[in-house]
Amino acid sequence: MLQRLRLWVKREPVLAISAACAVLSMALTPPSAAYLGYIDTRVLILLFGLMAVVAGFQDCGVFEVLAQRLLSGRHRMRTLTLLLVLMPFFVSMLVTNDVALIAFVPFAILVLERVGRLERLIPVVVLQTLAANLGSMATPVGNPQNLYLYNQFQLGAGEFFGVVGPLTAVSGLALAAACLFWGKQETIQVTFPERVTLRKRGRLVLLCVLFALCLLCVFHVIPAPVLLAVVLVSLLLAGRDLLPRVDYGLLLTFVCFFIFAGNIGANPQLRAVLTAALEGNTALVSGLASQIISNVPAAVLFSGFTQDWRGLLIGTDIGGLGTPVASLASLISMRLYLRTPGAELGRYMRFFLAANAIGLVLLAGAAAIFAAF
Repeated sequence: MLQRLRLWVKREPVLAISAACAVLSMALTPPSAAYLGYIDTRVLILLFGLMAVVAGFQDCGVFEVLAQRLLSGRHRMRTLTLLLVLMPFFVSMLVTNDVALIAFVPFAILVLERVGRLERLIPVVVLQTLAANLGSMATPVGNPQNLYLYNQFQLGAGEFFGVVGPLTAVSGLALAAACLFWGKQETIQVTFPERVTLRKRGRLVLLCVLFALCLLCVFHVIPAPVLLAVVLVSLLLAGRDLLPRVDYGLLLTFVCFFIFAGNIGANPQLRAVLTAALEGNTALVSGLASQIISNVPAAVLFSGFTQDWRGLLIGTDIGGLGTPVASLASLISMRLYLRTPGAELGRYMRFFLAANAIGLVLLAGAAAIFAAF
């Protein structure tokens, strides 16, 4: 029993922590019907729909085809690096940062192996991780904390994009500069043993329709219960195999943190302390908290104690840089790298922390400048 528990904690560390927090918080506010009011069902429905659709895109080979089409042929090494990094940057805007890394980090490993440039693997994977974390902040569906905050504060598209747009532009330019001015300039040929094609085209059409409906729900055009009904009926009729591929651990993590944040908010003393800490320092406090508890839990926790949605959005998005736990996507790419032969954890961590520190300083400075105007 203990062995199974250890394996579960190792496999789902954030869920385990969130569950522990929820249980401990029940000492402050005993379980009652009020708990149902803590849970934001709209966010859970949106996450479920998006995760099911993205799992379908992976099943149809969308990301494999995109990567192969872009990378095949002769490229300068710096251009190849740029392509490998910008793919997760742009794709994460639509399918979340973790999915972008699951799709494109293995592809980067394959490409660098085929061209005999594995010495560049650590910088490329780290830059891909930065790219996915930074690109995902550009849209409400790019990462879970954006989706949650967009819904929680009932934001308009203009408000949201006005805050994240300039930071995304700075991020993209900085990543492009890092790729184009780093490393030797050489020309290489990239080939693949077989041409990948799209699979299950009929299902792909359905998935595109469902994805469009998810976006309409995000922007408050259609209600969440309607989206849930359409997605469930569609999957039961034409995609039952996708249901087990939804990350239910993430959904349960949100439920646990909803309960934890609700219980903390129901305690007058703790509510007063957190409200005072966030007053005038929302971006800083949420960014620092993200380094320890990850940016998604930080967004859920602090949203109940401040109306400064801009500070929360900036703090948790930029706060995804820093430590490996600041964003769960960073742990995904690190695990994928460590599976490669000859992986060097120490060297990876040194490059990761240095690159993230530079990114934090750059974007924190950019955010301060933009806020001044």
